[in-house]
Amino acid sequence: MSEVRIGHSQVYAQPIGLGANAIGGHNLFTGLDDEIGKQVVRAALDNGLNLIDTAYIYGKGRSEALIGEVLQEAPYDRSRIVIATKAAHLPNQEKKFDNSPEFLKQSVEEALKRLQTDYIDIFYIHFPDEKTPKNEAVAALHELKEAGKIRAIGVSNFSLAQLKEANMDGYVDIVQDHYSLIHRKAETELFPYLKENNIGFVPYFPLASGLLTGKYNLDSPKYFDEDDPRKRKANFQGERYESIIHLVDQLKPIAENYQATTAQLVLAWYIAHPQITFVIPGAKKPEQVADNAKALDIHLTATDAQIINELFQGF
Repeated sequence: MSEVRIGHSQVYAQPIGLGANAIGGHNLFTGLDDEIGKQVVRAALDNGLNLIDTAYIYGKGRSEALIGEVLQEAPYDRSRIVIATKAAHLPNQEKKFDNSPEFLKQSVEEALKRLQTDYIDIFYIHFPDEKTPKNEAVAALHELKEAGKIRAIGVSNFSLAQLKEANMDGYVDIVQDHYSLIHRKAETELFPYLKENNIGFVPYFPLASGLLTGKYNLDSPKYFDEDDPRKRKANFQGERYESIIHLVDQLKPIAENYQATTAQLVLAWYIAHPQITFVIPGAKKPEQVADNAKALDIHLTATDAQIINELFQGF
């Protein structure tokens, strides 16, 4: 499948990448093994997924460091790999953010060292802070882009108003935000603005914590441990959960027609979506990455894409 262009930039990537929050993200997940994490990164690159999406907060730099180690290995060619990372979190204050030019410039320099590279393909402001004018924050990133330290500018978790402020000078290349078949708020206001301004979009949580993979059934929640975070998510409770399971079950025969899994079918739907630039499913095991990569070979008909869209229209 041909590569896609990231906004106004000269960065191109395959339409499926690897979301790397489970690569070294020991503050986000329990039981992670760093060597397996590096195997996951290798599996992505070996299966043709040339975009790796990480962030400082994924292990507070550990994810970036592990990816940086893999980048040094033969036979990987850094010039053919697209690295995206993000920053905004203050050290040791995970709920406080800084978008000041000084902080962002320092964050880029620190990320470059951890990644063991001299440029970052896509750098996102991970979360908005409460004080920095967003156009000033993006202007600082534009300076770094002009200097060759980053190649594309992104923002994540911004409201539409904050995005418009950030893009006052037309410098924003891509937006990353919550979107999936069962979380479609972005379609009403965000997508029209992105289309009008030639800004790319990448959804996070594209498989909705596994809900869109087909691996759950109506009885699954009763087996979750009490400390399982899914216990607290609305998608896993009551009538909403039952509705999602019912709809996902209707995807299974469509997937079978493509000799694909439900997860691969859903990823193919994102690839076919005209407003989505690329999709970054996460993975904890190398075999999961290989399975995700197979979605690149699925070419949905317009009819099937519309059927899937209409099934989940209520969300």
